[in-house]
Amino acid sequence: MSAEQRHAVRPHCISTQRSCRFFQTTRPHSFMHACDIQLSSPHQWATRSRARQDAGMTESSALAGESHDGRHASWLELFFDLVFVAAAAQLSHQLHGDPGPGAFVAFLCLFFPAWWAWINITVYSNLFDNDGVRARVLMLAGMLALAAISVAIPEGLAGRAPVYALGFAGTRVVLFLLWWPATRSAGTPVARWRPLTYCLLSGLLWAVSAIVPSPWRFALWALALLVEIGLVLLAGDTLLFARFDITHLVERVGLFVIIVLGESVISLVTAVDHAWSPAAAMVALLGFVLLAALWWSYFDFGSSSVERALSASHGRSSFALIRDVVAFLHFFAVASIIVLAAGLGTAVDDASHGHLPLGAVWALAGGQAAYHATHAVIALRYRRPAREVAVWAAPGVAVPLAVIALHGVLPPVAAVAVLAAEAIAHLVYARRAAARRVVAG
Repeated sequence: MSAEQRHAVRPHCISTQRSCRFFQTTRPHSFMHACDIQLSSPHQWATRSRARQDAGMTESSALAGESHDGRHASWLELFFDLVFVAAAAQLSHQLHGDPGPGAFVAFLCLFFPAWWAWINITVYSNLFDNDGVRARVLMLAGMLALAAISVAIPEGLAGRAPVYALGFAGTRVVLFLLWWPATRSAGTPVARWRPLTYCLLSGLLWAVSAIVPSPWRFALWALALLVEIGLVLLAGDTLLFARFDITHLVERVGLFVIIVLGESVISLVTAVDHAWSPAAAMVALLGFVLLAALWWSYFDFGSSSVERALSASHGRSSFALIRDVVAFLHFFAVASIIVLAAGLGTAVDDASHGHLPLGAVWALAGGQAAYHATHAVIALRYRRPAREVAVWAAPGVAVPLAVIALHGVLPPVAAVAVLAAEAIAHLVYARRAAARRVVAG
């Protein structure tokens, strides 16, 4: 057995020598409001809080009940994520200005395959602690394939569709080569038909679609994705998926959120540079406050509780929970931020206008409404009481929808100010709710 095969599968939640040391003190938190924070008493919270603050941790980390067990993102994974900076920028740019319904549909069609490729490779990295030369070369090859997807995005459903298809086919070949050694390992329950079907069959459909004219090309895309999603929904290898490192998985998704938030900040800076006016600067400042509030609320609440909830579940229920929240629901959360960023860029560019175009308002306010709605569904998926979720989800969706309804009378600065105020109110409520749960024990 080769060295890569011997180290292919690692136990659940163990640290490795190759961990990124930076994240041992600054691990992201996510899944806001998804689960209760469980500390036994205010005295216990205060004791832990002082200990964490002595160790350089924040009050918010203490409220979240943060722990530092488990493996963290490797340098290779962080480098791999950089290709999605370009993808996020390309996707956001397609929604700049006054996008119509077709532009939003095209955005979802082009973003989901890229997201799906990232999730698949992330799952492999989570299950298999493999940092050998072969794995590194394949991961870098995956970056090139995803770079091809990013380059093709501006005309991904038109003239560059073949490049987009071949790029995604390349990710399936890389994924097959990553998974195949596990099928030859006696201690790894991976049937050979699974990577052959999930990776090679899907990759073949995508490759063939490059020479098939539209609309049949897109039918092949849909068929390939349905094959993969169907296999995921029917997955029964609970022994393999019981090896998920929850800490690492939550961190990886959080890092993707950081990427799209960072691209949002870049979009604001670029728009101000282009417009260069006091009005544009004011809108950009309010937009930054909005993004900062979303970042704060996302990363300060729920991470440890989510880890406990996922770790406490067993068998298919555990896998289904991870699958739904990480692979599917977080697609909509990340997509919402990218859409919102596009709307913010337009708001800065049009800061001196009387009001924003309807498409830009749908991107800006609709993105924020979709973001809150997605987190509400995540909370419900964790069986949080619907009435409790509605307390913060209802205004989180209603306020942005009101901004859309009033788009003809609200100037850009007012629209962004209202959305920023809602995000701040959401953050304040989350902090107070967390503090009340800690005191209640």
